[in-house]
Amino acid sequence: MNNIIQCIKISKFYQNGDVFVPVLNKISFKLNRGTIAAIIGHSGSGKTTLLHLIAALDNPSSGNILFNGTSIQSMSSNQIAHFRNQDLGLIYQFHHLMLDFNVLENVAMPLLIGKKRKKESEEIAYNMLKEVNLEHKRYKYPSEISGGERQRVAIARAFVNKPLLIIGDEPTNNLDQYNVSVIIDLILKFNEYYNTSFLIVTHDIRVIKQIPVIFKMHNGQLFNYKNE
Repeated sequence: MNNIIQCIKISKFYQNGDVFVPVLNKISFKLNRGTIAAIIGHSGSGKTTLLHLIAALDNPSSGNILFNGTSIQSMSSNQIAHFRNQDLGLIYQFHHLMLDFNVLENVAMPLLIGKKRKKESEEIAYNMLKEVNLEHKRYKYPSEISGGERQRVAIARAFVNKPLLIIGDEPTNNLDQYNVSVIIDLILKFNEYYNTSFLIVTHDIRVIKQIPVIFKMHNGQLFNYKNE
C-alpha cells in the first residue's frame, strides 16, 4: 500500500435548521507515503474541515477516508485513539500546550499516554527538544517562553512518537524567519530519515516554496496546483 491517505468522494455539510451548508463536495485524492504536501486556498474554503476529517476529529457526511489502507470510519473508538496517539501528529496555528506542565512534560505527554515509562518518555522528549534547540528550556512552563518557542515545543510534541503522518494547520503563521526555518528543517529531516508524510494547510510562502506537492481548495473541491 503506497497511499498513506486516500479520500474517496468526501463530502461535508452542516445543517442549520432546514438549511444545509455545503463545505466539501465529493473530494477524492491520494497522499502517497513519504510525501510532503500543502493545501492552499482562501479562508473558509474547507481546508481545516478536511484536515479534521482526516484526523478523525469529525466525520464526513458521505464518502470514505482510508489511512494506510484502513477505513477511518470503520475504526473503533480504541483504534481511533491509537491512530491519533501513535500514527498521527497534529500541529495547529496555536500551540495548545498544557499550561500546568513544563516543556519536557508537554513533549513527553503522547509517550506517557501510549504507556511508555516516565523515565524513557522524558529521555525521548529531551532528545526531541534538542531537535528544536529548546533542551535548555525543558523545565520552563509555557508562560515563561516566547510564542515562537511555544510553537516549537508543539512541533516537538507532534513529532515525538515519530508518527506516519503529520498534519499541520497554519503551523508557521505569525512566526519569525528563525522559527520558520527550524520547523521547515525538521519537516525535511523527518521526511528523509523516517519517511514521515506531511499534509500542511498554509498561506506562508516561505513554507510553500519548500513543498513539492501543492493542492488548492476552491469551492469545496481539491485540485492539483503544483507538482515538481
